[in-house]
Amino acid sequence: MTLITTTHGTLRGTTEHGVAVFRNIPYAAAPTGKLRFRSPAAVTPWDGVRDATAFGPTAPKNPYPAPLDELLHDPDIPGDACLNLNVWTPSPGKARLPVMVWIHGGSLRNGSSAVPTYDGTQFARDGVVLVSLNYRLGIEGFGVFPDAPANLGLRDQLTALRWVQENIGAFGGDPANVTCFGESAGAISIAALLTSPYAKGLFHRAVLQSGAPAAVPPTTARATTKAMARHLGIAATAKAFSQADRTELLAAQAAVTRGGNPLTGGAGFHIVIDGDVIPDDPATASAQGAGHAVDLLLGTNTDEYRLWFVPGGLVDRIGRATLRAAVLKHRAPWRSPRVYRTARRGASPGEILGAIATDKLLRIPLNRLADARTGRPGQGGGRGRTFFYEFAWPSPVRELGACHALEIGFVFDTLDSPDSRALAGDTAPRALATAMHTAWTSFATDGDPGWAEWSEERPVMTFGVNGSEVVRAPRERERRLWG
Repeated sequence: MTLITTTHGTLRGTTEHGVAVFRNIPYAAAPTGKLRFRSPAAVTPWDGVRDATAFGPTAPKNPYPAPLDELLHDPDIPGDACLNLNVWTPSPGKARLPVMVWIHGGSLRNGSSAVPTYDGTQFARDGVVLVSLNYRLGIEGFGVFPDAPANLGLRDQLTALRWVQENIGAFGGDPANVTCFGESAGAISIAALLTSPYAKGLFHRAVLQSGAPAAVPPTTARATTKAMARHLGIAATAKAFSQADRTELLAAQAAVTRGGNPLTGGAGFHIVIDGDVIPDDPATASAQGAGHAVDLLLGTNTDEYRLWFVPGGLVDRIGRATLRAAVLKHRAPWRSPRVYRTARRGASPGEILGAIATDKLLRIPLNRLADARTGRPGQGGGRGRTFFYEFAWPSPVRELGACHALEIGFVFDTLDSPDSRALAGDTAPRALATAMHTAWTSFATDGDPGWAEWSEERPVMTFGVNGSEVVRAPRERERRLWG
């Protein structure tokens, strides 16, 4: 039994594998009743000792649709108090260890901190205090209403980061050395927070795994809210939605967003340019210097698209006509099919389209972000270092290749977890996990993951079948197509 006192009260944790673990720590009040569709409210302090040995409730969400549900495990823990976080620490007390805060992905409508792959034991073993958090998802976290604040899920993340600043010292962490890292929607969230005035000083380094700066105007983001309102037969207001049964909300959300994914589009949820938490488009703000004082590690997986294109057979249903139409619709460079095919002899039209989509949505925006930071001080002075990586090891499972989310088990060094095995199989190279995990830990410790900073030579640390090696300007002809 391990006891720690926070600003809200005393917690009882547990010791697992030589590491102290505290789960289900509330960082904001349960978003129920009058607090639904409202900014996160303060936690009411408790008397006595609060048990913190089991994961707390997850945010309301639907399961992943088939066949993704077989590849992406998504625990669902009932309860209203979903605004909670977890801490793994090797040294509770007066130590001042680097802190890493994990923000999970899931298209802003799935995921939680209870996913086994996100276990923080290995980070704590290596001298890092690891924090993982839940935040509101879907319509309750990213709905857009005329009578409620936007970006509630992002406001939850900010509240959790403030909790870290106020409390992490009691767990042996250094509040002056905090690294935010996340994947997919988690990375997109962090990229937005880099440009938010509310996040200033809350973290000092950031890792963007397969997620680039992106946000949309309220009029665009409101489309999903309006579609759900029509489905439910209610007004598109927070007042009306707060009175609706949560089960019915989730059913409407599933119906409206069915069939969409990050690459093919469709109804979904987005971070909103709200003039408050996110004053401007994060991509534009980043290009102008916002967040440049923060050290940044960023990158993608080689075959991001295969998670969405392969399991359901979409990759085989795409022919040449569909490829040409998609290139026109999404305004990809007109020569891209021919150029991408040159480096991929024998690739199908679906595979060519997937590679183009991966670059358009992820690799090219992240390259542009890295370029914009090179040699340029951040707003308010100072320049953070920038490092680029690519995860290229191909999974043997269902021909997924180096697909979206595959790298997470390597970063956390949790290849034995059941959800990591679902994506990577039973023979994933542990040496590669050691290399990746060590790089992330080193970056969080002193801002240096172990390879050259981004420059005109475009050094990319590539984690692949040959281990880890720096490749300079990979697939440069394809990148240059995008200007």
